[in-house]
Amino acid sequence: MVLLLMSVTVLHLFTLAMLFIATMEKFWWIWSDAEITDLWSNCIHDNATGNWLCAASNENDWLQAVQSLTVLSVVFSSVSFLVFLGQLFTMSKGGLFYFTGLCQVFAGFTSFAACLIFTFHRKKILDDTRDLSIGHFGYCFILAWSCVPLLLFSGVLYVHLRKRQ
Repeated sequence: MVLLLMSVTVLHLFTLAMLFIATMEKFWWIWSDAEITDLWSNCIHDNATGNWLCAASNENDWLQAVQSLTVLSVVFSSVSFLVFLGQLFTMSKGGLFYFTGLCQVFAGFTSFAACLIFTFHRKKILDDTRDLSIGHFGYCFILAWSCVPLLLFSGVLYVHLRKRQ
């Protein structure tokens, strides 16, 4: 039982870290080696200084939806972890972690919705006149997609997990 509890906790922390990285890092869409776009800014690599020069992204409704959903996913997963820790020390023996699992499942659904919106509306989100075929998805987008099944799986695990001595 202790091994299951530790593995669920490690899985939760792992997915929370992945969500945070996917939300805050720069690589959601890569135009070239020197030009990238994320949820918050458009960046160009300056070869002379070796730094990224970033400007704020053009705000539109689809981009704001993706930003909100990714942040909401991080919040749901964080709340889920804090509630889990609280329940771990205060809940009576035999209790189930329903609220923790529900928050984790909501985090999975919000991450799923954000990835779907970015996938299907990337032309409007990127707000660029260039052809999208010259760019590709970055690793942060892939991290956000890979978090979806992990979040849903850990949410289901929490629902079935009972507190034991």
